[in-house]
Amino acid sequence: MQKEKLINNILEYLNNELSAIQQAAKNAHLAAIDEQSIAETQYDTLAIEAGYLAEGQSRRVHEIQLAIEAFEQLKFTNPVDKVVLSSLVLLSQDEDNQRWFFLGPAAAGYNIKMKQKKITVVTPLSPLGQALLGSYVGDEITFHIGNRQLTDHIVAIR
Repeated sequence: MQKEKLINNILEYLNNELSAIQQAAKNAHLAAIDEQSIAETQYDTLAIEAGYLAEGQSRRVHEIQLAIEAFEQLKFTNPVDKVVLSSLVLLSQDEDNQRWFFLGPAAAGYNIKMKQKKITVVTPLSPLGQALLGSYVGDEITFHIGNRQLTDHIVAIR
């Protein structure tokens, strides 16, 4: 699997998200300052609510911009036997239950299908990402999701 193709796919996804969120932020800002949003009574909160929405959308725009920058600056210097940022990792509980994960700086939870393989992006901040970081091929990793403890085996690192 080509990491460059994977990164390009993630960047395309992030840029599409950025465009959509920027438009939503613009619309929320326009709604907040629209003449129709002017409060008619003390209980009329349409403009306030639209302002909060615009602020939240603007923060999300900034987060996505930072994610794009992080992926654009990502270096592929990882050794093939140790998990580092930018590693593509195959985990297996057994032969029938194998999954690919990409340890990236952002875009957690994003899924892509490449060469008939589903790849899920995880970050070092996630429980799985923390367990993976610094691990080696052959290691058994344990991590917690909620109150569940999960164990996987690292089969391959690319």
